[in-house]
Amino acid sequence: MTTFVDRVVLHVAAGDGGHGCSSVRREKFKPLGGPDGADGGHGGDVVLVVEHNVTTLLDFHYHPHQKAGSGKPGQGDMRTGASGDTVELSVPNGTVVFDADGNELADLVGEGTRFIVARGGRGGLGNASLATAKRKAPGFALLGEPGQSADVVLELKSVADAALVGFPSAGKSSLIAALSAARPKIADYPFTTLVPNLGVVEAGGTIFTVADVPGLIPGASQGKGLGLEFLRHVERCAVLVHVIDCATFEPGRDPLTDLDVIEAELTSYKDDLARLTARPRIVVLNKVDVPAARELAEMVRPDLEERGFRVFEVSAATREGLRELSFALAETVAADRAARPIEEATRIVLRPKAVDDLGFTIAREGEAFVVRGSKPERWIVQTDFSNEEAVGYLADRLARLGVEKALADAGAEPGCEVTIGEVTFDWEPTEMEIFSSGMRGQDARFENDSRVGADERRLQKDLRRAERLGIQVDE
Repeated sequence: MTTFVDRVVLHVAAGDGGHGCSSVRREKFKPLGGPDGADGGHGGDVVLVVEHNVTTLLDFHYHPHQKAGSGKPGQGDMRTGASGDTVELSVPNGTVVFDADGNELADLVGEGTRFIVARGGRGGLGNASLATAKRKAPGFALLGEPGQSADVVLELKSVADAALVGFPSAGKSSLIAALSAARPKIADYPFTTLVPNLGVVEAGGTIFTVADVPGLIPGASQGKGLGLEFLRHVERCAVLVHVIDCATFEPGRDPLTDLDVIEAELTSYKDDLARLTARPRIVVLNKVDVPAARELAEMVRPDLEERGFRVFEVSAATREGLRELSFALAETVAADRAARPIEEATRIVLRPKAVDDLGFTIAREGEAFVVRGSKPERWIVQTDFSNEEAVGYLADRLARLGVEKALADAGAEPGCEVTIGEVTFDWEPTEMEIFSSGMRGQDARFENDSRVGADERRLQKDLRRAERLGIQVDE
């Protein structure tokens, strides 16, 4: 028996980028033929793809961890590393993606819709790609960037045109079985339906889908019964169908009371679900094949019509009234589609950066400074700190980005501790002119006492470090 799962937590990890290669071409009579180290391959992405033949998130319930392939490192002779394999995960139509904090990332609607949930790391540049007119033969390469990893929540909202709601054992499953080719489990006890059932109906040349939502009871919006888990499946419907059991013998139950209870649960479940009450609604008085139920249906019908509802007396057992109901549903669905001629598109939530965003921020923590930003942190990860030339290249990139000037503006002095990502180092700026205080054209580095000033700064840095470590230093 197939299990229905409509909410899962997915742990995804994209592939890491391959390292770049540092190599120099060597041929006979050409001992230094120039750099020929190639780039590393990019890491594979983790992509969600909407597939029409997938109706549940069951696969991810049993396999919640998904990882893409990593890129291969570059090699000499300009041989670029192979990119990692991308992992494509098939999800049902109507899947909504949330991050771990509950923020909506994407609403996937439509066959073939794709969303990259974790992006693979970039491959590191080889020394051939880093060569410039001033740096003709770089002796270093960049490391591959780690792939993204995240925990995301997938929720399925059924894409149905009509939603059948009502108390348990109201006859919703029997009704959808009579209207369509769906064959849900039907029994004479509450909560027979444990999962939403979908059926396809054709009437008057219009083909539409009907969803049978598990029964609601008073307090469902607070978690009682099964309705809380499945109310999300009625959010996309074009028409709401109240299925009312006119043959129930439970005390305190009658069609009008049942309708009021279901309406209250729908509006109190979520604030944004209150808009459902503004959509077309149809009331189905079910089980009129029972004589007492038919009498009750005829009695309450005028009151329901006075409230503005379209009312149909039906029997799933004898199929009485089903033709009229199916044509009424088709008419309502067709009108809704005409009002929205463009198919509902996938919604990807984008959060653009501010106009004045420099790409990084600087925070002061005591005497130390912390630099945060996607570019500086990525550059730190890509730097081989065992290679002095690579460290110098990193310093040049940070200076061009404006990190050094921002540190100076924040009050940083040469020798103070600066943290970027997971690396902490003593800051020695490459652009000493930002500390110049003379007239234009003057530079403190050319003063006679510049070496004395550098020695003094180094001494002060050693004293501060000794003070932090609790070491007593004689003056």
